[in-house]
Amino acid sequence: MRKVILIGASTGGPGHIKYLLQNLDLNNSVVVIAQHMQASFLPSYANQLNKECLSEVVLLENPCFLDDKKIYICQHNTELFSNLRANFNNGVFPFCPNVDLLFNSASKLTKDYEILAILLTGIGDDGAKGLFELYKKGAKCIGESEKSCIVYGMPKRAYELNNNLLQLDINNIRKEILAFVR
Repeated sequence: MRKVILIGASTGGPGHIKYLLQNLDLNNSVVVIAQHMQASFLPSYANQLNKECLSEVVLLENPCFLDDKKIYICQHNTELFSNLRANFNNGVFPFCPNVDLLFNSASKLTKDYEILAILLTGIGDDGAKGLFELYKKGAKCIGESEKSCIVYGMPKRAYELNNNLLQLDINNIRKEILAFVR
């Protein structure tokens, strides 16, 4: 079964994402990242991450089918559909790229893909509801613990919605990713 890793983050996310993904062999997995960031900064972030990761890092600029062994960074509000087709949603959302939109769309794919969803550091509540939907559909879900968060907002809200949510510090999240891609 193909594996999908979804990561949502805001404040403090870029450094944490780099830590989680550098020197990582994705095997038969694909990574999709919704990092709150101004659109003008995303290309340089993707380029920098591409230099520091074993897998190719691609900025999701156009609708496409996602390939294994690649890391995709959402430039727009992105939804996933069957056959891992990524498409954009032009709706109005409070954050862009929107984590809840990405996570909610992936909740429809849990029968066909093994999904690991991770909500990292950030202000606000984006991603909390979507993470809960993924959890209810059987995806493995992790919220970053307060111990390693720069801002314990998004994962805190996810835990408030779902007290069964696995909360781990950034080091243990990396261990979970390593086990998942094996």
